[in-house]
Amino acid sequence: MNETKLKRYLRAEHVELADEGTIRSAAGAPPGFVGPAGLTIPVLVDREVAGLPSAIAGAGEAGYHVRGIRPGRDFPIDRVGDFREAAPGDRCPRCEGPLHFLRGIEVGHIFKLGTRYSGKLGALFTDPAGGRRPVIMGRYGIGVSRLMAAIAEQRRTDSGLIWPLAVAPFQVHVIPVSARDEHQMRLAEDLYRRLQDQGAAVLLDDREERLGVKLTDADLIGIPLRIVVGKKAVQGIAEYQERDGDGGTQELTTQEIAGRILQKILGS
Repeated sequence: MNETKLKRYLRAEHVELADEGTIRSAAGAPPGFVGPAGLTIPVLVDREVAGLPSAIAGAGEAGYHVRGIRPGRDFPIDRVGDFREAAPGDRCPRCEGPLHFLRGIEVGHIFKLGTRYSGKLGALFTDPAGGRRPVIMGRYGIGVSRLMAAIAEQRRTDSGLIWPLAVAPFQVHVIPVSARDEHQMRLAEDLYRRLQDQGAAVLLDDREERLGVKLTDADLIGIPLRIVVGKKAVQGIAEYQERDGDGGTQELTTQEIAGRILQKILGS
């Protein structure tokens, strides 16, 4: 049973399961053996049950069930509705095709608050008749932490993350192979300043660490555009990689690299 569907049908604010004593008193049988036939209380029938030619149900006596019970003959079907949880293979109410269940990610929510807070806060409006009434409130939210988790899950790789440009903590990662190499550092710092001046968010890894350590950390951080400045720095050439593409690297001049990055980031 789907409690939301049931509450909507009954126009009830709250529903709950009856305890065993209440069930025995109302139905004359313990839980598990109550059937729809012979009940003196209203019987709500799911639309799928109403269409069954025959069924098995509780016999209204402990330890017994009855076969061949027929909706409409053995119990009334004047209160028919959609009361149960949807299941894979059920008919879609819109297209009549089969329902398929897929996993999703909840990153936002909407809550109907009604007048719970507006009445207490005195948030009122004047209706057409001139009366003062509390406004109906709603709450709409998107969880930033949920978004980050969802992006990380969808954009993960075996070695780390690849953030989309729109939400990346930095858009460009500049990595000199050796922080002690004068030519490499000069070229890396020049790229860093040039791209920053054009509005790009750039991270420069100037640590005195081995290249393998830097690249491993870079994969984990997940910055989508990467520049590795190595031995060809003296020629004004570095390795450029768009990690959200095919993952390959290209040897380009710093002018070409800057042009590609600005075009990708700024559309210029």
